[in-house]
Amino acid sequence: MACFEHLLSPRGRVSLALLGLLVLLTGCHQLHRNRALEASLPPVPVEAKVPDGELRTTHAPYRIEPPDVLLIDALKVVPKPPYRLEPLDVVDIRVTGALPDFPIDGRYQVQGSGILNLGVTYGTVSVMGLTIEEATQAVQAQLSKQLALTTVSISLFQTAGTQQIAGEHQVAADGTVNLGLYGQVYVTGMTLGEAKVAIEEHLSEFLAEPEVAVDVSTFQSKVYYIISDGASAESGDQVLRIPITGNETVLDALSNTGGLAPFSSENMWIARRSPDKAGFETRLPIDWHAITARGSNATNYQILPGDRIYISGNKLTALDTFMFRVISPLERTATFISLASSAIRTLSISFRTRNNNNTF
Repeated sequence: MACFEHLLSPRGRVSLALLGLLVLLTGCHQLHRNRALEASLPPVPVEAKVPDGELRTTHAPYRIEPPDVLLIDALKVVPKPPYRLEPLDVVDIRVTGALPDFPIDGRYQVQGSGILNLGVTYGTVSVMGLTIEEATQAVQAQLSKQLALTTVSISLFQTAGTQQIAGEHQVAADGTVNLGLYGQVYVTGMTLGEAKVAIEEHLSEFLAEPEVAVDVSTFQSKVYYIISDGASAESGDQVLRIPITGNETVLDALSNTGGLAPFSSENMWIARRSPDKAGFETRLPIDWHAITARGSNATNYQILPGDRIYISGNKLTALDTFMFRVISPLERTATFISLASSAIRTLSISFRTRNNNNTF
């Protein structure tokens, strides 16, 4: 118990503080050795060649991966003949000789039951499973019940399948996009141009010379990371995963976190993997004060996919955390021992008092 009381005395606290400082100095020495090792590796490219806030570069052609979201626009979707009408198809109907107050001139959708509703005046016509020519004859026969001389012209405006092709499609875990009635197409690892060709080739089994446009609606597979050293006792290391769009710099990236945390230092760098995966990763030091207070772009590097922005913790905060972790268990142990000793003394006094009373 005396040992614990000594540790909790002012002199003991100073000793623990010196011990913590020694540990930190040892860590700094280890960091110094790591830097010396990095200096022996192939030289880091000069800053003028590293993309930054002034000299930005374009990324390599984007490769689609799950869970990206693609935007597909159906430019030309013409079914192979003979096409038979299905529910939700849209046809364009032009009729000459219709009643002046009730013209038929516009687009009509085939309802779920397979009928075309021409209005209260003309009624409905069942067209499901009919070709365009057969549907024209069916409408002509329906209108002839009320009109003497009419000419009917019907053309296919949009198929139900078109609505399933056009729009946003998320790349599934198996690497495909789902085109509804037309099935699934594998697009993972492809550029946008390659995906366009793959989708058009797949649709050509059902459509006549289809044309689509493909773009990325939401970038979700290419990311960078912001890692903050958890120097405080309240929080561990923090890791943020942020999708990249292609134009972010260090300042843009850190603005996503609201700036530096109170326990963070201004010592930070970008850890960038080797493009050829040869193992020679690049470490780009960041001068936080320069890119913020002085407006310098020299170390305001452009972020590339896979980059890690590492932010070191504040050394004083780290020392405080270390001291807390060392002293806190000792304080709890000393408190326990003190309470136990007090309880033993109380029981001992009570026992002696009872024996004295029994003697008298």
